Amino acid sequence: MREDKNLPERFSQIFVIDPTFKLLGAIDLDQILRTKRTVKVGEIMHETRHAIPATMDQEEAAREFEQYDLLSAAVVDENEQLVGVLTIDDVVDVIQQEAEEDLLRMGGVGDEELSDSIFSTSRSRVPWLLINLLTAFLAASVISLFDRTIEHIVALAVLMPIVAGMGGNAGSQTMTVTVRALATKDIDIYNAGRIIRREMGVGFINGVVFAILIGIVAAAWFHDRNLGGIIAAAMIINMFVAALAGILIPLLLDRFKIDPAVASAVFVTTVTDVVGFFAFLGLATWWFGVA
Repeated sequence: MREDKNLPERFSQIFVIDPTFKLLGAIDLDQILRTKRTVKVGEIMHETRHAIPATMDQEEAAREFEQYDLLSAAVVDENEQLVGVLTIDDVVDVIQQEAEEDLLRMGGVGDEELSDSIFSTSRSRVPWLLINLLTAFLAASVISLFDRTIEHIVALAVLMPIVAGMGGNAGSQTMTVTVRALATKDIDIYNAGRIIRREMGVGFINGVVFAILIGIVAAAWFHDRNLGGIIAAAMIINMFVAALAGILIPLLLDRFKIDPAVASAVFVTTVTDVVGFFAFLGLATWWFGVA
């Protein structure tokens, strides 16, 4: 080992290969230091259970390190021959890179860099802004269905953003947790049902809490108990739907091999806006009997 100039600067394991470079096992450095010179390498080596295929995605490799608390891992080709070694410092860089990438994608800006030109930056942001514009027209069309109701009860126009905004924030919270769980493989077919039920329960409880608060404020503000009750009911509906959309949309996108970090936010916001406006204005139209 002292004479070999090809060893890396820092390492914690020696990987053992046969004459054809096929991976046989590994030896920890402390084991080498404690073993007498006369002992054969084959006697003290142990099986390498977490060899990394050279074709594995770097994010998957980082997850292997995280799951099994690895400090280093052998990299092998399709013939199980050793082609390299991954160490923990390499993986830390990958984890940071992937985290930044997911954060940018959730904001709809892709792989944008500060050094990019004005036109390239604009071009990378336009597609998702265009999709967001189309979904905004969808929400606006829902509002237009109740234009007569808004004309008769102006207070509805003041309160509408509260219902949609709270639903959007609640949906974003659930969506962020779900996207992260998908990235770390913490959610799968076996526990998805339980997590969906949990988020539904959280959405309903939070809906009830904020429905009471907003209902009281709205009733006192506009001196109308009916209006307070309507916005409270709409809040419960929208917060419940927001929690459901926040987990189901990322799961559905992931099922169809679409990156949920990129696409989820636009669709979750659309659902909460449409449901929030429709529930609030629809309940008001029905309760006050506006034709």
